[in-house]
Amino acid sequence: MVKISSYNVNGIRAAHRKGFVNWVEESKPDVICIQELRALETQVPDEVRELDYHEAYHVAEKKGYSGVAIYSKEKPIKVEEGLGVDWIDSEGRVLMAEFESYRVFSVYAPSGTTGDIRQDMKMDFLEKFIRFGTQLREDSKPTVFCGDINICHTEIDIHNPDKQHRTSGFLPEEREWVSEFLNVGYEDVFRNLHPNKTDLYSWWSYRAASKERNKGWRIDYHLATPALAEKARKAEIEMKWDISDHAPVSVIYDL
Repeated sequence: MVKISSYNVNGIRAAHRKGFVNWVEESKPDVICIQELRALETQVPDEVRELDYHEAYHVAEKKGYSGVAIYSKEKPIKVEEGLGVDWIDSEGRVLMAEFESYRVFSVYAPSGTTGDIRQDMKMDFLEKFIRFGTQLREDSKPTVFCGDINICHTEIDIHNPDKQHRTSGFLPEEREWVSEFLNVGYEDVFRNLHPNKTDLYSWWSYRAASKERNKGWRIDYHLATPALAEKARKAEIEMKWDISDHAPVSVIYDL
């Protein structure tokens, strides 16, 4: 069994102060895909770096911004950074670690909530990313993209959906993109294991006691090829941890 966790930590230094190491020691993931690292490799707290994991990082050129990482118990046989698109790679948004029997990506899609320019960049990222994912499907190696995609796919993935259709993260064209990504040969692992359950979210605004009232969004995913998705045995959003505005999304795969 391999436990893979996807976690937007909203800054690894802040997450460390709030108990990141405690989460690792209790949850015991075999692989941790981090998004929104918001630190240089040298700024990651020593206690995090001293955990019993191999480390891989893809940081943003802009300090304190974006960035992804993968921590793994097993040493990867290969690590690759980026999509090969300059603006995306300068923001540190995609990192891959390959192992003997599978590969895993940590992915942090842009948010479009700050205005039209960033929304346009988000849609450009999604277009480039689906092209990348389509090409990767030609390879038979089981693959999972773990990360903060910044989109709720269906109405059960967001609280109060009727009022959100004009909100970035739930726009019709964004939701259609998730459907298209699944159609090119990936599966939403968490939703496969919880097909009709509502009120399962992975992100909550810090405003208006949103988490206490569970007024959230499910925007963090494991998007896996069918060969890997069928090996998923348990999927959990670890809501009890208040380390970030996101919760870890953890899946146990029978590998």
